[in-house]
Amino acid sequence: MEIFERLESEVRSYCRGWPVVFNEARGSYIYDEAGSPYLDFFAGAGSLNYGHNNPELKSKLLDYILGDSVVHSLDAYSVAKRDFLQIFGEVILEPRGLDYKVQFPGPAGNNAVEAALKLARKYTGRETVISFTNGFHGMTLGALAVTGNSMKRGGAGVPLNHAATMPFDNYMDGQTPDFLWLRSLLEDSGSGLDKPAAVIVETVQGEGGINVASAEWLRGLADLCKEYDLLLIVDDIQMGCGRTGPFFSFEEAGIVPDIVTLSKSIGGYGMPMALTLFKRELDVWEPGEHNGTFRGPNPAFVTGTAALDKYWRDDRFQKETVAKGELVEARLKAIAEEHAEVGAHARGRGLARGIAFEQPGLAKAVCREAFDRGLLMETSGPEDEVAKLLPALTTTEEELERGLDILAEATRAAVKVPQPA
Repeated sequence: MEIFERLESEVRSYCRGWPVVFNEARGSYIYDEAGSPYLDFFAGAGSLNYGHNNPELKSKLLDYILGDSVVHSLDAYSVAKRDFLQIFGEVILEPRGLDYKVQFPGPAGNNAVEAALKLARKYTGRETVISFTNGFHGMTLGALAVTGNSMKRGGAGVPLNHAATMPFDNYMDGQTPDFLWLRSLLEDSGSGLDKPAAVIVETVQGEGGINVASAEWLRGLADLCKEYDLLLIVDDIQMGCGRTGPFFSFEEAGIVPDIVTLSKSIGGYGMPMALTLFKRELDVWEPGEHNGTFRGPNPAFVTGTAALDKYWRDDRFQKETVAKGELVEARLKAIAEEHAEVGAHARGRGLARGIAFEQPGLAKAVCREAFDRGLLMETSGPEDEVAKLLPALTTTEEELERGLDILAEATRAAVKVPQPA
């Protein structure tokens, strides 16, 4: 560990909760350098929906690299990009009736969000973007301005402007806001709210605590955006690519966002790639007006194409994810009921799940006990009050059951240990 502590920045975080050196990974397991296995219910924060080193995706990647194919191409045309665009249109966009243009803004989710915010402002000529309590959209300045977490915002070092925060679904004592407040602000010339360019929202807030927006609330938000000529941006970076069941997390609500951001598992293999999707009429970019050196990640195009071809040509994978989500939900509810005295309750959708605890520090203790038993998890929520599960969508039911058994044991152990105030 000495080399990491001596040379790596103090900003490192996950390694503090997982104090081992990892070396190999296959499927739903990752192994430390001593060969000890850890069942991975973190999946690269949702970047590994198809598991570690998925053999079919790996085979395509190896063939591509061994063939001296183009790796880096900026936004030049390449065979790998053509193949990806063709299958993305054929398998994802066309069956859903989505007439989106595709922008490759850079390698990471924050690149997709920054492009979405810039495009919304350019198209409308307005500056303000509405975001929601406990939302998370990235760590660059534009994305951070529409992020709720005060600790992360505090690291900016400059004012984070041109954003307005509204309550997310169920934020106010479990009540579902009906947008009356926002409607009043938009209609009252004395409200102090400049007419916004857009609204940005996660259908399920991952980093914010696995907060699930209802389909009714999302439809109400979409209707309000249409009524007041605001662009609706859905950030599907963590919850897209099948995490909640359907490929896009907003499908259940029956809405069609103006702009969608994708990253994490869109590359299939955990390789960096991001997309900003938008309705055709919004494509007002000038050539080169938004660019980046690594916006042509050909190896990720290859593995992304392979993942779409293998998992998304029919609805079998989606149905399997929904069924697995129901299994996890039932087990989490049982664990929560066992520990009602500490205010435990389950939440989530699909294979984005969590247990929230009212007792401070308990979720961290649960994740620590889980790690000691060979299970990787993380916390989320503004006070780290949620023990969060993001297993690979390819995790088998047997592996899910094993991980949930470990979680049940870890929770019992953590509840017995006095937590610091």
